[in-house]
Amino acid sequence: MVTSMDADGTKAGYDLALTQTITSQVSIPVVASGGAGNCAHIYEALTVGGAEAALLASLLHYGELTVAEIKHYLKDRHVPVRL
Repeated sequence: MVTSMDADGTKAGYDLALTQTITSQVSIPVVASGGAGNCAHIYEALTVGGAEAALLASLLHYGELTVAEIKHYLKDRHVPVRL
């Protein structure tokens, strides 16, 4: 798991440069963490950042998004998800 302490809690998006740097250097799955503010941020972590998964908390805890909304957003953009 890669957590950007600078992005954590900001809802301004994941640190894509940090995530991509790590995903390009390791052969194990990477989970992006810290900064999710909307579905687009999650999509970017998985595509641009190369993460296998994305951790998010505030968006779900405070009911801003549902898991179903996120999954449908990703599916509509051809990211494999289980529905």
